[in-house]
Amino acid sequence: MLERKQRTINHLEYSAGAAEGAPLLVMLHGYGSNEKDLISLAPMLDRRLRVMSLQAPIGMGYESYAWFPIAFTDAGITVDREAAVRARDLLGGFLRETIAALRPAGNKVFLMGFSQGAVMNYLTAFNSPELLHGVIALSGQLPDLPPQNPPCQETLKELPFLVVHGLFDDVLPIAKGREADSWLKANVTDLTYREYPMGHEIDGDTLDLVASWLKGKIDGIVS
Repeated sequence: MLERKQRTINHLEYSAGAAEGAPLLVMLHGYGSNEKDLISLAPMLDRRLRVMSLQAPIGMGYESYAWFPIAFTDAGITVDREAAVRARDLLGGFLRETIAALRPAGNKVFLMGFSQGAVMNYLTAFNSPELLHGVIALSGQLPDLPPQNPPCQETLKELPFLVVHGLFDDVLPIAKGREADSWLKANVTDLTYREYPMGHEIDGDTLDLVASWLKGKIDGIVS
């Protein structure tokens, strides 16, 4: 069942009959998209999940939103770092509020993001890893200044990551995925990294991998 909800962040919710206290997956769309984008994938994921797809806070036009402003320059993409931190803090507050209200399994959530949504994943994981069961980062990149000594470093170290990137991505080139792979290999113990022959997208192979990865993690937290 698909429902529109408003808390501190507008969002859509999907549940295929998940029980009270079900594991919770929070989805974060990319730059210029909206909360209707990733929620379409929910029916193809584990039926034990409750799924939320969030709308980013910055309106860019009709049904177009961003988590923080970016600019496309000859030197590459530039980021408004202060706005990114505000978005990170807004998302962190939403997650804490949602965990308190819904009491999902383990009092944590899975976080899945595409493109700029994946950057939000990383920002949240580096700042508040205790809120998360795991991170799924699709066609994204690390923040432009990944932490040298992340806060809650031991908690972050044990946080599972699934990172997927397209070999033919012309928005965030494959080098961005490989940079994330390299950094995470040095800083976390549970990393799955895959490259697929696709562009800036989520293809069938990626969705199958996300579904199987989530199933394995849910099996570990639901008796």
